[in-house]
Amino acid sequence: MATKKTTRKPRKPSRKQAEEAVRTLLLWAGDDPRREGLLDTPARVARAYGDWFSGYKDDPVKFMRRTFKEVEGYDEMIVLRDIEFESHCEHHMAPIIGHAHVGYLPNNKVVGISKLARVVEAYARRLQVQEKMTAQIANCIWDVLQPKGVGVVVQAAHQCMTTRGIHKTNVSMVTSTMLGTFRKDEKTRAEFMQIIDNSR
Repeated sequence: MATKKTTRKPRKPSRKQAEEAVRTLLLWAGDDPRREGLLDTPARVARAYGDWFSGYKDDPVKFMRRTFKEVEGYDEMIVLRDIEFESHCEHHMAPIIGHAHVGYLPNNKVVGISKLARVVEAYARRLQVQEKMTAQIANCIWDVLQPKGVGVVVQAAHQCMTTRGIHKTNVSMVTSTMLGTFRKDEKTRAEFMQIIDNSR
């Protein structure tokens, strides 16, 4: 009987190894990492990666667990518009810069609005594709809050398209995930889209 192999996550390299990898890339690009202007670049890039990809250290579910039930029976839509984010494309590691609109229809409990922004930030600060990030944000809110519905719309510019390859600027990509009443009820979905359209 064949045994199933388990895939282990690769061991995280040391800071020194990360900086050496940057030196290798600088050499490959055709420059000399020993010249004055590049001496501190490997350390700077390592620090920048710690910031850009800090979402791997965050648990978005934890952000959503602190909820409030004393809302006087409020059961109308809650929308947080224009949440700015910076992410990176997992195919080329180029920036993805945009904003997200997040809405939900509560079911006896609400969450602090800063937590919605934190969920967006946690998923954005990872290597991403926009479609996946949009679904992750919506599914996290849906699974933890258990609302009547969730809507997420993300609009972003992808520098892997604007600064390389086809070089098309002024292009943005729009993705959406609708769950519960946002998917089933046309009026709820239309109300959400009207609210976020009024922000433009």
